[in-house]
Amino acid sequence: AQLAEQALEKYRGGTIGILGRAAMSFALGDYLKHALLRAKFVDASDMVDRIKAVKSPEELDRIRRTAALQDRAMEETFASVRPGMRELEVAAVAEHVGHQYGSEQGLFLAGSGPVGTAAVFANRYQQNRVLREGDQFTILIENNGPGGFYTELGRTCVLGQASQEMKDEFAFVLEAQKFTLARMKPGAKCSEIFAEYNAFMRQNKRPEEKRLHSHGQGYDMVERPLIRHDETMTIQKNMNMVCHPTYVTERTYSWCCDNFLIGDSGVAEKLHKFPQKIVELG
Repeated sequence: AQLAEQALEKYRGGTIGILGRAAMSFALGDYLKHALLRAKFVDASDMVDRIKAVKSPEELDRIRRTAALQDRAMEETFASVRPGMRELEVAAVAEHVGHQYGSEQGLFLAGSGPVGTAAVFANRYQQNRVLREGDQFTILIENNGPGGFYTELGRTCVLGQASQEMKDEFAFVLEAQKFTLARMKPGAKCSEIFAEYNAFMRQNKRPEEKRLHSHGQGYDMVERPLIRHDETMTIQKNMNMVCHPTYVTERTYSWCCDNFLIGDSGVAEKLHKFPQKIVELG
C-alpha cells in the first residue's frame, strides 16, 4: 500500500481512476483514500472496459493463435482418452499441449459419466472419477495463448457411441448458438439478445439461461460485453465473443463452446476450427 501511495504521490491533488474494485483489496483502497485525502477517486472500469472490448489487428492475431492452440489441444486430448484414466489425467493433456504452444495458465473443467446421465463438468479438485468403456467425457479448455489472450473451446466425446438423445440435444445446442450469433450485430443491445434467447429456450421447452452463455474475452477470461439482462455495452465490430449454450436434462449435459469475431454486419469469423460434433471414439 505504501508503494502504491508513492507511485500516486504526484496525483495527490488530482482525479485517480480505479479499475476492478470488486477484485481489489479493501485494505489497499482504504489506505489510499486516507493517505491521499485531496485526491478524488472514481471508478474508471466502464471507460476502460469499452476500450478493451474492441480488439486491434495485433490483438486479433494473438487471439487467433490462442484458438488454434486450443483446437490442437482438443484434438490431442481426445486422441489420448482411454478407459482407466482419471478425468484429471485427461485434462492434464490439454494443459500440457497448451504449455507447448505458449500458454501460461487457464481453466480446465472436466466431467464424465455413463451415457444416459448428466455428466456436468467440474473443477480440478472434483476430477477424480475413473473413465470406463462407453462413458461420455466433457472438457472445457479455457487457457490463454501467446500474448496472454483468452479464448475457450468446449466439446464432448464418448468412449463408445453417443445415444440418439445426446445427438438430438447437441443439435439443438447448435441451433441455440446460431440463434444467439445471428443477433450479434454492431449496435445490438446485449440485454435484448439475452431476453430473446431465453424466449427461444422457453419456446423450445429447454431450460432458460440463469447465468451467462455468451461474453467477450481478451486479456481477461471473462470480459464485457456480457450477454445478460444488466449489460449496458452494445455489440461492436472487432469484438472477440464466446458463445456456449449449456443446459442439463435428466439424462444429458448438453453444450458447445466456440469463439467468434464480430465484423461489419455480424459474425464474420468462427475462430475455432475443431468440428462441432460429439466425438465418438468407439
